[in-house]
Amino acid sequence: MITSLRWLNDYLSDPVDADTADRVLTIAGFPLEGREDVNDDIQLDFEVTSNRGDCLSHVGLARELAAALAPNLTPPDITLSESDTPVESLASVENLDTDLCPLYSARVITGVTVAPSPDWLTQRLEAVGLRPVNNVVDITNFVMLELGQPLHAFDLNKLNDKRIVVRRAQAGENFTAIDATKHKLSGDMLVIADASNPVAVAGVMGGLDSEVADATTDILLESAIFAPLSVRNTSRALKLASDSSFRFERKVDPLGVERASQRAAQLICQLAGGSLARGVIRVGTDLPDQPTVDLRPARCNQLLGVDIPNETMLKYLDALELTPVLSGDTITCTIPTHRNDLTREVDLIEEVARLYGFDQIPIEPTMQVVVRSPQSAVLVRTRLSQTLVAHGYHEAVTFNFISESLAAPFLPAGATLIRTESESRKAEPYLQPSTLPALLACRKTNQDAGNTNVRLYESASVFWRSGDQLIEHRRLGLISDLAPKSPDIRALRGTIEELTHALLGPNNITFEPISDPRFGAGAQITLRNNGAAQPLGIAGILAPNLQDTFDLQTPVGVAELDLDLLLDHYPPLATVADLPRFPGIERDLSLVLDESVRYSQIEAAVSAADPALLTDTAFVGVYRGKQVGPGKKSVTIRLTFRDPDKTLRHDEVDPQVQTVVTQLKADLAAELRV
Repeated sequence: MITSLRWLNDYLSDPVDADTADRVLTIAGFPLEGREDVNDDIQLDFEVTSNRGDCLSHVGLARELAAALAPNLTPPDITLSESDTPVESLASVENLDTDLCPLYSARVITGVTVAPSPDWLTQRLEAVGLRPVNNVVDITNFVMLELGQPLHAFDLNKLNDKRIVVRRAQAGENFTAIDATKHKLSGDMLVIADASNPVAVAGVMGGLDSEVADATTDILLESAIFAPLSVRNTSRALKLASDSSFRFERKVDPLGVERASQRAAQLICQLAGGSLARGVIRVGTDLPDQPTVDLRPARCNQLLGVDIPNETMLKYLDALELTPVLSGDTITCTIPTHRNDLTREVDLIEEVARLYGFDQIPIEPTMQVVVRSPQSAVLVRTRLSQTLVAHGYHEAVTFNFISESLAAPFLPAGATLIRTESESRKAEPYLQPSTLPALLACRKTNQDAGNTNVRLYESASVFWRSGDQLIEHRRLGLISDLAPKSPDIRALRGTIEELTHALLGPNNITFEPISDPRFGAGAQITLRNNGAAQPLGIAGILAPNLQDTFDLQTPVGVAELDLDLLLDHYPPLATVADLPRFPGIERDLSLVLDESVRYSQIEAAVSAADPALLTDTAFVGVYRGKQVGPGKKSVTIRLTFRDPDKTLRHDEVDPQVQTVVTQLKADLAAELRV
């Protein structure tokens, strides 16, 4: 913020010199970046952080000086003399977008004489590096630099129907700025229009066709609030920046809108003559209430490591215009609208520290650290990474942006992609609806580098639009190279089962075949936990057409899991049991089955047989070939039996095995392969 020392002193009852202003404001958090003598004045350039938009003005910085040095702050005295002509009879204003323009106000001054500014005004502007234009334009710039509220003056007679309409631009609409640059507008940009055409880009710059010139006699004076993000996006998209956009991007004081409008109207009537119409046109939402924030003095002293009396804290907070009230062990502050950065107790503690002086807070030689147990969110991600890394997976971190052609196959049914307007991602303007496309692109990069047996995972947010709703979910994506001749996802399935066991404890994961164009063979993964069934994700072999889309030479197994579901069920409920004291007996059964029989059906049949002393059923392998015949396969399973009280004998297990074989024959027409 480039300031004039003389100008700063206009608002202090006790003037300060440049060195004092430098020292005090630097301690207060506004370090001096430059200093230059300008005629009989001193130009000071202070760094202002983005959360302190209230200090992008001379009155704002003078307020900080007054709070630290205790001279009286003397803001400008504003008095208006209005005519009997109501402003509504001279102009009209319509606000069609209160989201992007919460408040728009307009005053009308008729019969002005546009001329060069007086010396005092010219000197003030030149002291901060601005070129004088004419008395009306110079006054709007002066008030902006004085109070921090950007203003704009329109030639009322150049406005079609003498009307202002706050609206979004029509796609492709043309606009010529005051600096004579020409722009094409997009539909998400807010403009100030007359009855037919844009006359300003809201919060950024006025238009050439409605600017105040020597022949101007009637003025419409704008003072408004515009949404910071909208102003920032528009300014960057048009490559059009101004002192006004710089301030709107950092928020302006809602109550300062009216004050600045009155101040500018006062100066215009004084320096350019004319008659101020009675009243002001104000359209938009209601002004916000002033919030309150509580400060505990004990907490303040504990955090700062000093002992500041309550009276001193009250003095500091009162100097910042926070109207503090002490009640018991709490100080309640009413936050003025120009301090939108003060929302929490710790913000007030920082204000006390600023005025107390950071240099007075002692630096201890040691730091006390209270050791606390890690948060569940940290533990679960660590456990997830450990499990996947143990299975040979590497974590990938990719961009959230993607092209439409790669995103479309992975978009949920009935959903649409979310497009962004990022200038840096024109070729990939959509937010990813799945983690898999980016991982597959990573696989292609590894392929080009000659890497084989690649396994990657990523946890990231995915996005899409469902109707009018924007949907965001967190997903865990997995991809793994498969054997070229006989690809299967058994290893991928094993990884998923171990991962869910590590994160959720004992559970029942089922893989049910599904028909999905993304997979050559695919499965729906369902989590059955405590009797409840919840969809966990999908897994499968990437379809050949998508393998070609990503130009992959090796078949790839892919899976995408609901990360929120995994995180929400952590930590698992641990169950423990004594280690077995006696050895068990294992029996392998090779079953000849129809090709269509799923392994889950085998498990269900074994469970239905309910053999005594069975502790585990495990998959061993599968065989297809001449020995079992066409349309058949041989699946080998391993049954484990154990008696907790004694060593089992084979003759005790044989009947149990026969019970299982009988059940498998009855349910699945299975034959034992010998």
